[in-house]
Amino acid sequence: MTGMKEGAGEDPFAEDVEPETQDDKPSGDISTEEAQEETETTSRNQSTQQRTMQIPYKFRRDGVQDGRTRVPLFLQPETKNAERDALREMEERFNDDISLTDLREALMRVGLEHLDEAEVHLEEWGYGMTFDD
Repeated sequence: MTGMKEGAGEDPFAEDVEPETQDDKPSGDISTEEAQEETETTSRNQSTQQRTMQIPYKFRRDGVQDGRTRVPLFLQPETKNAERDALREMEERFNDDISLTDLREALMRVGLEHLDEAEVHLEEWGYGMTFDD
Protein backbone atom coordinates (compact mmCIF):
# COMPACT_ATOMS: atom_id res chain seq x y z
CA MET A 1 0.00 0.00 0.00
CA THR A 2 1.17 3.34 -0.84
CA GLY A 3 -1.02 5.02 1.64
CA MET A 4 -2.36 7.48 -0.87
CA LYS A 5 -6.02 7.47 -1.91
CA GLU A 6 -7.15 8.38 -5.31
CA GLY A 7 -8.66 11.82 -5.41
CA ALA A 8 -12.38 12.29 -5.95
CA GLY A 9 -11.73 14.27 -9.15
CA GLU A 10 -9.54 11.67 -10.77
CA ASP A 11 -10.92 9.14 -13.26
CA PRO A 12 -9.06 5.83 -12.89
CA PHE A 13 -10.45 4.63 -16.30
CA ALA A 14 -9.35 7.65 -18.25
CA GLU A 15 -6.66 7.06 -20.84
CA ASP A 16 -3.48 8.86 -20.55
CA VAL A 17 -3.51 11.68 -23.04
CA GLU A 18 -0.20 12.69 -24.43
CA PRO A 19 0.37 16.38 -24.58
CA GLU A 20 -0.07 17.89 -28.03
CA THR A 21 3.09 17.92 -30.01
CA GLN A 22 4.18 21.19 -31.39
CA ASP A 23 6.04 21.81 -34.60
CA ASP A 24 9.74 21.91 -34.32
CA LYS A 25 9.68 25.37 -35.79
CA PRO A 26 9.37 28.32 -33.53
CA SER A 27 6.11 30.19 -33.97
CA GLY A 28 7.98 33.19 -35.36
CA ASP A 29 9.17 31.12 -38.35
CA ILE A 30 5.66 29.94 -39.21
CA SER A 31 4.26 33.41 -39.27
CA THR A 32 7.17 34.55 -41.44
CA GLU A 33 6.53 31.72 -43.94
CA GLU A 34 2.82 32.43 -43.96
CA ALA A 35 3.48 36.11 -44.50
CA GLN A 36 5.85 35.29 -47.36
CA GLU A 37 3.28 32.98 -49.01
CA GLU A 38 0.61 35.63 -48.60
CA THR A 39 2.90 38.23 -50.16
CA GLU A 40 3.63 35.94 -53.12
CA THR A 41 -0.07 35.22 -53.58
CA THR A 42 -0.87 38.91 -53.42
CA SER A 43 1.85 39.66 -55.98
CA ARG A 44 0.48 37.02 -58.34
CA ASN A 45 -3.05 38.37 -58.00
CA GLN A 46 -1.87 41.91 -58.66
CA SER A 47 0.10 40.72 -61.70
CA THR A 48 -3.00 38.97 -63.05
CA GLN A 49 -5.11 42.05 -62.44
CA GLN A 50 -2.54 44.24 -64.19
CA ARG A 51 -2.65 41.98 -67.23
CA THR A 52 -6.42 42.04 -67.30
CA MET A 53 -6.47 45.79 -66.70
CA GLN A 54 -4.29 46.44 -69.78
CA ILE A 55 -5.97 48.85 -72.16
CA PRO A 56 -7.02 47.04 -75.35
CA TYR A 57 -5.27 47.97 -78.58
CA LYS A 58 -8.37 49.65 -79.98
CA PHE A 59 -8.38 52.23 -77.19
CA ARG A 60 -4.67 52.89 -76.75
CA ARG A 61 -3.88 53.71 -80.37
CA ASP A 62 -4.17 57.11 -82.06
CA GLY A 63 -5.48 55.71 -85.34
CA VAL A 64 -6.26 52.41 -87.00
CA GLN A 65 -2.81 52.31 -88.67
CA ASP A 66 -0.96 53.05 -85.42
CA GLY A 67 1.54 50.29 -84.65
CA ARG A 68 0.94 48.50 -87.94
CA THR A 69 3.02 47.98 -91.05
CA ARG A 70 1.35 48.64 -94.37
CA VAL A 71 0.96 45.47 -96.39
CA PRO A 72 -0.59 45.56 -99.84
CA LEU A 73 -3.47 43.15 -100.10
CA PHE A 74 -5.11 42.09 -103.33
CA LEU A 75 -8.29 40.05 -103.01
CA GLN A 76 -10.33 37.94 -105.39
CA PRO A 77 -13.92 39.18 -105.81
CA GLU A 78 -15.43 36.32 -103.80
CA THR A 79 -12.99 36.95 -100.97
CA LYS A 80 -13.84 40.66 -101.00
CA ASN A 81 -17.55 39.82 -100.82
CA ALA A 82 -16.98 37.37 -97.96
CA GLU A 83 -14.95 40.04 -96.16
CA ARG A 84 -17.79 42.56 -96.55
CA ASP A 85 -20.29 40.02 -95.18
CA ALA A 86 -17.97 39.22 -92.26
CA LEU A 87 -17.63 42.93 -91.47
CA ARG A 88 -21.40 43.35 -91.33
CA GLU A 89 -21.80 40.29 -89.14
CA MET A 90 -19.12 41.42 -86.70
CA GLU A 91 -20.63 44.90 -86.49
CA GLU A 92 -23.96 43.31 -85.61
CA ARG A 93 -22.35 41.06 -83.01
CA PHE A 94 -20.52 43.95 -81.34
CA ASN A 95 -23.26 46.47 -82.07
CA ASP A 96 -20.43 48.81 -83.04
CA ASP A 97 -18.47 49.95 -86.07
CA ILE A 98 -15.53 47.68 -86.86
CA SER A 99 -12.47 48.93 -88.68
CA LEU A 100 -11.87 46.96 -91.88
CA THR A 101 -8.16 46.99 -91.02
CA ASP A 102 -8.90 45.44 -87.60
CA LEU A 103 -11.13 42.81 -89.18
CA ARG A 104 -8.51 41.93 -91.78
CA GLU A 105 -5.77 41.55 -89.17
CA ALA A 106 -8.06 39.50 -86.91
CA LEU A 107 -8.91 37.22 -89.83
CA MET A 108 -5.23 36.91 -90.67
CA ARG A 109 -4.38 35.99 -87.07
CA VAL A 110 -7.09 33.35 -86.99
CA GLY A 111 -5.74 32.03 -90.29
CA LEU A 112 -2.24 31.89 -88.83
CA GLU A 113 -3.59 29.78 -85.99
CA HIS A 114 -5.26 27.40 -88.47
CA LEU A 115 -2.60 26.67 -91.06
CA ASP A 116 -4.09 23.28 -91.92
CA GLU A 117 -7.27 24.95 -93.13
CA ALA A 118 -5.22 27.55 -95.04
CA GLU A 119 -3.37 24.66 -96.68
CA VAL A 120 -6.69 23.36 -98.04
CA HIS A 121 -7.39 26.71 -99.74
CA LEU A 122 -3.89 26.85 -101.18
CA GLU A 123 -4.36 23.33 -102.58
CA GLU A 124 -7.64 24.44 -104.18
CA TRP A 125 -5.67 27.23 -105.86
CA GLY A 126 -3.20 24.73 -107.21
CA TYR A 127 -0.42 24.66 -104.65
CA GLY A 128 1.05 21.21 -104.30
CA MET A 129 0.00 20.13 -107.80
CA THR A 130 2.61 18.46 -109.93
CA PHE A 131 2.58 17.90 -113.67
CA ASP A 132 5.35 15.32 -113.93
CA ASP A 133 3.21 12.51 -115.43
